[in-house]
Amino acid sequence: MDERMALEAMLGIMREYDLDELTVRAGEATYQLVARAESSAGAGTFAAQPESSPPVPLLPPAPAPNAKKVNAPIVGVFYRSSAPGTEPFVEVGDRVEVGQVLCILEAMKLMNEITSDYAGVVSRILPENGALVSLGEEMFWIEP
Repeated sequence: MDERMALEAMLGIMREYDLDELTVRAGEATYQLVARAESSAGAGTFAAQPESSPPVPLLPPAPAPNAKKVNAPIVGVFYRSSAPGTEPFVEVGDRVEVGQVLCILEAMKLMNEITSDYAGVVSRILPENGALVSLGEEMFWIEP
């Protein structure tokens, strides 16, 4: 995906969710889009400000062929630990068992513990802590 397509996709997200600001981190690059006040022509304008370069792809690499994916069962805010400042439930490289808590998704002020359906090693944690995740969005890759 080239940088222009990525920026257009981010602008689409901003418009769809009526956001005033969107910050996306991809590898070493951070992109911040800010909606500016209405112009005299009456159309809102957006400014993309890459904070580092060179740009990197916004899509994560493909999982290993045998990796199991843990998807969000609900829409909510993703938290890696039970409280700010505490250790995350799991880190990349940790071995997990079936039923082990991987994260918390906060939905409508309820904290929902998300557990693993698989035993294996966590090979990737996709959402950032505090990010809003959508129903069915990939959150973890677990390799047997």
